Amino acid sequence: MILAVDIGNTNVKLGFFENDCLTKSFKMTTVINRTSDEYSAMLVQMMTNNGIAVSSVSGAILSCVIPQLEYTFVNLIKNLFGVKPILVGVGVKTGLSIKYEFPKQLGSDRIVTCVAAIKKYGAPFVLVDFGTATTFNVVNEKKEFLGGCITLGIKAKSDSLSSKTSKLPSVQLERPKKTVCTNTTNAIQSGIVFGTVGEVKYIVQRIIQETGLSDAKIIATGGLAEIIEDIEHMFDVVDRQLSLFGLNEIYKLNA
Repeated sequence: MILAVDIGNTNVKLGFFENDCLTKSFKMTTVINRTSDEYSAMLVQMMTNNGIAVSSVSGAILSCVIPQLEYTFVNLIKNLFGVKPILVGVGVKTGLSIKYEFPKQLGSDRIVTCVAAIKKYGAPFVLVDFGTATTFNVVNEKKEFLGGCITLGIKAKSDSLSSKTSKLPSVQLERPKKTVCTNTTNAIQSGIVFGTVGEVKYIVQRIIQETGLSDAKIIATGGLAEIIEDIEHMFDVVDRQLSLFGLNEIYKLNA
């Protein structure tokens, strides 16, 4: 069984693969100062509750966008499972040709989701990842990562409004019923969600114009992708599990 770990700014996603099948997946809140022993205890408890034996894990792969947690999880995996995890980064085989000016600056999370999208849906595509940041990732028919752009994530927009203003509250993000609202909570929901819909439509349109990839699939991933798709059906595919599947594909290329 292969353990895939995707450490993001908000959550740590863990998936267990057996014969290319994702059998179980868990999620933990990302806490930078949590120790490897604490994460290990949480993981063992989740595995026990789901009938997964520690001894069944024969390999592991790790994608991490938080340098402070990379050592924590490498240490956890070595001590708990007795295997050295593959770290996604420069020098690791992905099947993706990176056309980034400074490849070391490219987040591993963007790489793994694109690898999964190629495997599951083919190229070319524009992949929009609604995470802590919203990223736009462009891959052409030659499986070349051309680049993209990054903007503030949906949840981060809401948090920013409540933290940077005196009177605006923190709100639950959900589909707004209308654009013109008569209370502050709904007005924030309307502005953030409808604003993001317009932002995504415009950026994707510009990407297609600049690259000429008129036949590119528009793919969405990330926890809040469904909110955007529910308002405006602009995506050919919405797939929230891309990062774990991408990690499994990269593991097979490097094991």
